[in-house]
Amino acid sequence: KTVKYKQNKPSNIEDLVSIEEPLEMVVRYKKKNEWIDNSISITMRTPKNDEDLIVGLLFCEGIVQKNSEIEKVEFLGDKVGKFDLQNKIRVTLNSGENLDLKHLRRNFLTNSSCGVCGKTSMDSLEIICKTKINKDVPKIKNSLITKIPDLLRQSQSEFSKTGGIHASALFNKEGKPLVIKEDVGRHNALDKVIGHSFKNSLFDTKNQFIACSGRLSFELVQKTLMANIGLLMGVGAPTSLAIDLAKRFDMTLIGFVKTDSFNIYCGENRILK
Repeated sequence: KTVKYKQNKPSNIEDLVSIEEPLEMVVRYKKKNEWIDNSISITMRTPKNDEDLIVGLLFCEGIVQKNSEIEKVEFLGDKVGKFDLQNKIRVTLNSGENLDLKHLRRNFLTNSSCGVCGKTSMDSLEIICKTKINKDVPKIKNSLITKIPDLLRQSQSEFSKTGGIHASALFNKEGKPLVIKEDVGRHNALDKVIGHSFKNSLFDTKNQFIACSGRLSFELVQKTLMANIGLLMGVGAPTSLAIDLAKRFDMTLIGFVKTDSFNIYCGENRILK
């Protein structure tokens, strides 16, 4: 129940709101014949597609690069709270001899407004991505870009009910939505898209791009780069560090996408006139 004011008049209404619950993410691996459980993060998320979320996160951080490296994903603990949820999830990896999770935990303690942190992340990405991003693809028509907000909105089942949730989507170059995920966290929504695509071998990155419903942060550009996708667009504004990162890796970054306009911040070569 909530009280809604309209034209200075109050009324009692039923209002749907987005669910936000904590999720503890654990990585289990074997080192020197000993099983180790390492809690890497507690994140606030919308309870749906949690398996995609943790797999996408590990892929975007370079912890896993092949499906075969993941032995299983499982929920732990009792169902709790008013939504009767298991709020702990664990990925078991086949091998952990060369695994180093220290940098992953550090990433959760930084934020994208910190120039030093951004510089460190850029340098790390340089090592991982220097041979990955194809500078010429995908090529998409400029007339398609202005259709993306409506295509995204039509597929946002939770947003239409609550108005309080972010979406990310993987599209092919013709504008067909291949995977769409929603979450209260914009980075979680993208992790879910990437995790689902990775698990199901859906990536054809020369012919695909990613679209997001909110602003474009450094973190979203970073995750898109790790997925080896050269074009990211969003209905909101990019941050300065997001633009710097996209330029450094010859990525196309498009913001303020509306039904009649958009801004290309870098990588105009991928847009067909």
